[in-house]
Amino acid sequence: MRAYERLLQYARVYTTSDPESGTHPSAAREFDLAHLLVEEMKSIGIEDAFVDEHCYVYGSIPATKGCEKKPALGLIAHMDTAPDASGENVKPILHENYDGGDVALPGTGMVMKTSTFPFLKELKGETLITSDGTTLLGADDKAGIAEILTAAEYLLAHPEIPHGDIRIAFTPDEEIGKGVDFFDVDKFHADFAYTLDGGRIGELEYENFNAARAIIRIKGKNVHPGSAKNVMKNAALIGTEIASLLPERETPAKTEGYEGFFHLCSFEGDVTSATLNYIIRDFNADSFAHRKELLRLIVERKNAQYNNCIELDLHDEYYNMLSQIEPHMEIVSLAKQAMLDCGITPIIQPIRGGTDGARLSFMGLPCPNLFAGGHNFHSNYEYVPVPSMEKAVSMIVRIAELAATTLDFQKNV
Repeated sequence: MRAYERLLQYARVYTTSDPESGTHPSAAREFDLAHLLVEEMKSIGIEDAFVDEHCYVYGSIPATKGCEKKPALGLIAHMDTAPDASGENVKPILHENYDGGDVALPGTGMVMKTSTFPFLKELKGETLITSDGTTLLGADDKAGIAEILTAAEYLLAHPEIPHGDIRIAFTPDEEIGKGVDFFDVDKFHADFAYTLDGGRIGELEYENFNAARAIIRIKGKNVHPGSAKNVMKNAALIGTEIASLLPERETPAKTEGYEGFFHLCSFEGDVTSATLNYIIRDFNADSFAHRKELLRLIVERKNAQYNNCIELDLHDEYYNMLSQIEPHMEIVSLAKQAMLDCGITPIIQPIRGGTDGARLSFMGLPCPNLFAGGHNFHSNYEYVPVPSMEKAVSMIVRIAELAATTLDFQKNV
């Protein structure tokens, strides 16, 4: 089965994670895809495939003869889709021999315009996969799953290609920052790994944001507005004051590259109470610490002004994997060489986000991120070109071969 055919099947399975549930996995529906994958893995020869009680799918491919002592390679992707857009009743559509123009999404009448998404013009003649516009597609990261299993099937059918042990894992809840909460690194038993969770073809990433979340809760005091002077505390207005004290140009819409930001994800409130939900992102550890301290000082100042009516819940979520990858740059070079061997131009850039690999790297498993081929993730405009998926499969196969024949991997002592 080809990678895109697998994606068409996986995309229809409802796996949106739930940030409010507090359970692991966050949504029982994630098991639906997990069980499907276990059966498929067994059918292609991954005999030890299983899903555990927390919805982590594991399986392995034994090393070929003579490569038993080579470093064990891990391949990882996530099963859940982002709650930013609906992932229920996904209807994937193949746009064969794409003509390079605007792409109609028939479920809503929406149109993906080349004026808004100019990269589309470079894909003329390729086959694209979109949803019908009523949902996201789920290529993030079901394309990664499809590519890993297609490469695994190919390697199992071609034992003449040398490779060491290959460990495979599919995780739940990556989109809500819980993707490796119960990941068993020791039992996974890989020396290094890659997540297949990047975007367009060629992406190779080993730097990501340091990340924190801040929830600001404000308790107001409501009285009749006609007699409110020196008595009323309008929680919603206090919230806007806090927001206005953060740097105006340091938001996602006004930053790029290595620039960090404060992102107000939601603001709910009235006179009586208000809640602001922020994420804080920065590549540099010192700047990251400064951003968090600035928010603390703003809340402290407003608490002094309004008699301690504000609570701040500020906690770190993940860190820049660069410090954990730098001692193992040979695995970055390996992925780069594999891309070149497959006719892919590597695009080495920082991730303006995070992956399971970032946290896994701090858990002792160095884990850069590789492209899965998709575009416009987390939205109804999501799409993936079929040739990008096919190239990803070739890249994975080549990585496995190079890891067994050329890699000089130095484990942490």
